[in-house]
Amino acid sequence: MNTASLAPAQMARALPDVSGLIDAPEAADAVQAGGAAGVQIDRLSVRFGARTVLDDLSLTIRRGELLTVLGRSGCGKTTLLRFIAGFIEADALAGSLTVAGRDLTHVPPHQRNLGLLFQSYALFPHLTVFENVAFGLKARRVPARDIARRVADALKLVQLGDAGHVMPAQLSGGMQQRVALARALVIEPDVLLLDEPLSALDANLRASVRSELKALHERLPDLTIVCVTHDQDDALVLSDRTLLMRDGRIAQLGTPQQLYDTPNDAYVARYLGAANLLPPSVAFPVGDARYGVRDKLACLRPESLRIVPLGEGGLHGTIESVEWYGSVLSVPVLLDAMPNEPVLVTMQRGHGMTPEKGMRVSLRYEVDDVVLINP
Repeated sequence: MNTASLAPAQMARALPDVSGLIDAPEAADAVQAGGAAGVQIDRLSVRFGARTVLDDLSLTIRRGELLTVLGRSGCGKTTLLRFIAGFIEADALAGSLTVAGRDLTHVPPHQRNLGLLFQSYALFPHLTVFENVAFGLKARRVPARDIARRVADALKLVQLGDAGHVMPAQLSGGMQQRVALARALVIEPDVLLLDEPLSALDANLRASVRSELKALHERLPDLTIVCVTHDQDDALVLSDRTLLMRDGRIAQLGTPQQLYDTPNDAYVARYLGAANLLPPSVAFPVGDARYGVRDKLACLRPESLRIVPLGEGGLHGTIESVEWYGSVLSVPVLLDAMPNEPVLVTMQRGHGMTPEKGMRVSLRYEVDDVVLINP
């Protein structure tokens, strides 16, 4: 479809990713723009055919919170976001949604007052940056004088104050992303929904825009944000709390530090970064009450281990290889007690002894850094 030839109303139908930014005029009085609110989801289940995508999920997102939703492809994270947005068409759907104290379970998308930013950005190619950002306000029949002020404020917020006259094709990917973000924010949404907002950016730009998103949230402390991502760095940097999903259910919900330092189980431990999972009899010394535990695993993060001369640590083994990542060295060590699965050690280059492939070494760590988790 050649979207450049469409009228604005037709364009809105052709690009459904932006429909959540548009409010039907007859619904304008029912929506309280600018309200900062939380989200309450109660017993949500979604099924497509014989496949259950979300299974009896309940979740409370606090006012002003930035929640990242993590998980592998197919775990249900995007379905969760689209349920909040009102875009779900499923064979079976049960559960309720409350936003800003208002039951939105059966409210159509264009009346929900939600800001949406999807990975495609969905900018109108034939409209200027100003016109793109103003589109939702015009659909709500906001007076022209107010549109000019609010668009200017939104563009300034995303550091594009001088770009109103520019066409989207003249902008970099990162700048287009900011335009889409300004368009989502200009309607003063109750909740901002982000679906893989950084996935189309290269690594360096991704880190920069991630920092900008964090700074934006600090400038808008009452805005509730839900960000779906598959990238653990997004969760660790951006989140107030992180929701890790697995097979349509909540694997763990907590601060990024909680998920990283005290994971519930092996799945959570491995998703949030490299994790050495050892039998308790290997990780704990004889006499420790945890030494003989049989139904748990001992989780030890690679940065908690130090390579020391043979005999000066509690675990002994042989260095399998040394991989250099700039300032960081990644060193797999085959333990005498676990010869079939190497233990990973990460260390700053130039700190401690210099590891070499084939070297016999010991590993030292603090027992307090070991966490017992479910398999």
